[in-house]
Amino acid sequence: MKDINSPCRRHCRDRLLRDADRTSSPTWSGAAIIGGMGGGSHRHWPRDGRLVWRSDRALGAVLALVVLAGAAAAAGLVMLWPTGEGRDAARERADEIGLGYERLAATVTEVTDRVCSYSAPDDPQSCRTITTRVDEGPDEGIRVALPEYNLAYDRISIRISPGDKVIVGYESSNDYYFFVDRDRRTPLVWLAGLFAVVVVALGRRRGALALVGMAATLVVLVAFVAPSVLDGNDPVLVAVVAAAVIAFVSLYLTHGVSPHTTVALAGTLASLGLTLGLSWVFFSLADFTGLATEEGLTVPLIAGDVDLASLLLGGAIIGALGALDDVTVTQVATVAELRYRSPGLPRRELIASGIRVGREHIAATVNTLLLAYAGAGLPLVLLFAASDQSLAMVANSELIAVEIVRTLCGSLGLVAAVPITTVLASLVNARVPAVAASGDPTADGRRGRAPDEHGDGDAGEPADVADGGGPTDAVGVDDAAGTAGAGGPTDAAEAGADRPAGADDAAGAGGPTDAAEAGADAAGDGAEAPAPRWEDFAPEEDQQGW
Repeated sequence: MKDINSPCRRHCRDRLLRDADRTSSPTWSGAAIIGGMGGGSHRHWPRDGRLVWRSDRALGAVLALVVLAGAAAAAGLVMLWPTGEGRDAARERADEIGLGYERLAATVTEVTDRVCSYSAPDDPQSCRTITTRVDEGPDEGIRVALPEYNLAYDRISIRISPGDKVIVGYESSNDYYFFVDRDRRTPLVWLAGLFAVVVVALGRRRGALALVGMAATLVVLVAFVAPSVLDGNDPVLVAVVAAAVIAFVSLYLTHGVSPHTTVALAGTLASLGLTLGLSWVFFSLADFTGLATEEGLTVPLIAGDVDLASLLLGGAIIGALGALDDVTVTQVATVAELRYRSPGLPRRELIASGIRVGREHIAATVNTLLLAYAGAGLPLVLLFAASDQSLAMVANSELIAVEIVRTLCGSLGLVAAVPITTVLASLVNARVPAVAASGDPTADGRRGRAPDEHGDGDAGEPADVADGGGPTDAVGVDDAAGTAGAGGPTDAAEAGADRPAGADDAAGAGGPTDAAEAGADAAGDGAEAPAPRWEDFAPEEDQQGW
């Protein structure tokens, strides 16, 4: 028996494993479908991932645009990376005006109700005093009585009882403690842990990568966006760079580096650019000031050089990104599946089918954006409902108008993402070779025939000769010259060829394996081809050795 590492056997083994991967791995087949083949009679199925990108011009163009966008995002990240000076200056100004103080964990030990110290005899008022034990900081372990709260106006302290965990503020300049909020960190940690467990349990490796992508997004927002804006950089430019970086990291990290992900990323970036243009125009027309919220009024006090209107626009861009990548990934997967199931589907029908599927997704996503914004501002909605104002006047207020413009511009970007991504995916899928009836994506438009890897007119053998059943006719392709053969010992491998039984053996007497050919073709187009064996790809002498 010959060494398994001989050149011939290595070729047979590699080819068998490659064919098995094509038929059994959804990830590979999806990438190959989107990778596409070159046109013409000389179709070459890529031997490795790099050739997938080279074999399709449309995919190459998409990849070039994505690479340019990635280079621009990387350059912007370097140029706009914060120095920290603006953040330090903002903290100093916050301390000067009393907005900066230390927050410490504490535990409520006692709650006492009594007459307020400032109430008059003719107008007694009830107040509540809360005593806490400081759990961290320089005074850890001491008991501190917080300022009294008037029960007629304060609703927070009413729900506080001994044993509750709270956050107290501490000003070191005058050694002063005061109540800030409840300590909710423990339930938040439990919820985050439950979320991570559920995502990993259902998503497995993909879910774990999605969590890593979420963490990377938080890092970009906290470590880059906020400090860079405080340094005085344009909030819109910072938001665009951050959105591009988040899109690259989250998509490639979660879905892997593949043609599938690259097309989805291209659609995401194109739709994001459209959303940016629309938002820029309508934010300018609406002339938003950014001063309609409490946060908007506070930011100028600590960072006076921040453009609040641009900050609103940058927030709208980042907010639209989350829904965009969901739509684009779904559309690319839809088009790839349509092409895989119907390889002969014309491009026009492929685009129309993909858009029809995308309509259902868009209808749900647009409503989701509206409900998300409305739910976040529900207390504000109640205030406007209680006021005696018309709906038009309520919508005209900046606080509501900002959310309207965000929702509509983001929704327009989502709607545009469907045709943009569908067209890109269909262009990349346009030159995929026909899939065989057996479901093998390696078929060259004919059942049982491997792709022509060498341009010699035959299917899939480097040394194939046109003698119909010669010793090197490894897979037994049914070439025209093969009609003169009488059926060699390797004709059994021709069982998957797309022909009637014995049709190509007209000039011969029909070898002993013609019955196998007839049985393979009698199974019809819906029958699956038998699993390939190493022997099927070996020359005659190696078959005898095995």
